[in-house]
Amino acid sequence: MNDIDIIMRGRTCVLVTVGALALGLSGLSGPANAAAAGPEAGAAAGAADGACPAEAEIFATDNTAIITDPADPRLDTRLVRFGHEVRRILRAHGARPGASTLLEGVFWSSDLQRATYERSREFDVDGVGRDGLRHVAGVIAKRYRQESVLTFRCLPRTDPETDAVRIRADGVTSTRLHDALLADPQARERLGGGSTTLDDQLILVAPLADLALARKFTKDLGVDWNTVETRYGDEEFVG
Repeated sequence: MNDIDIIMRGRTCVLVTVGALALGLSGLSGPANAAAAGPEAGAAAGAADGACPAEAEIFATDNTAIITDPADPRLDTRLVRFGHEVRRILRAHGARPGASTLLEGVFWSSDLQRATYERSREFDVDGVGRDGLRHVAGVIAKRYRQESVLTFRCLPRTDPETDAVRIRADGVTSTRLHDALLADPQARERLGGGSTTLDDQLILVAPLADLALARKFTKDLGVDWNTVETRYGDEEFVG
């Protein structure tokens, strides 16, 4: 069992009602933020309409342990070799890898009743459709013994396949994310958790059915929603 699987279990009940949220989706995308440079740079900020720099994203790790101590030395890894290997896998299956971002994940374990931690990477991916993205995510999951790998395919907000929102906000550390999860039982059970970049940006992928909850949770983290970057699309946990 790994942390992504904990999120997957927590979302099972809400994904079936993902189309229920039809209001409050307009005007939620904030102004663009400056994009970081270099191989460690995250995805460039989108415009107010949620424009994406890549067709899709894959969130993955090679970790198979449950880590509950934030001081665990395994959380110091930069997953450099893993990053190179995933890029090779993407190319081998006809995808074009883009930027990759190192993430610090904080997730809530209902089984342990504790927050768990995980280093992972986000990969920008181009040149693949829905089936191709699912296939390559499955290859990654099998290669690194992950029960599931999270994918996010960027789509227009009004696309019938859109069922999720990707939120990115400045000024959130992993410590603040941890404390906020502990303080909000509803958010930790339904959202499961989220990740932060090394330069303190929150990345949260949430079902549209939980958009109102995700917005409240983000605000409770001290984020001005007018500065939040939102992108819409289709999320999938691929095993």
